[in-house]
Amino acid sequence: MLYPAIHDLKKHVDSSYMIVTQAARRARELQEHPDSAFNESYHSYKPVGKALEELSQRKLNISK
Repeated sequence: MLYPAIHDLKKHVDSSYMIVTQAARRARELQEHPDSAFNESYHSYKPVGKALEELSQRKLNISK
């Protein structure tokens, strides 16, 4: 099961496309600079999962 669920993310971000692009951008940042993490602990160990968690917790600014 995906955490956080897509319907939970859609409450904060209107567009599925925006969720995907922002998560991919943040996951790339986390891979290149692991020390840039916002949280001390994550449910996921993969960068994409971490990025989605940050999106659901509103720790990322959504830029258009």
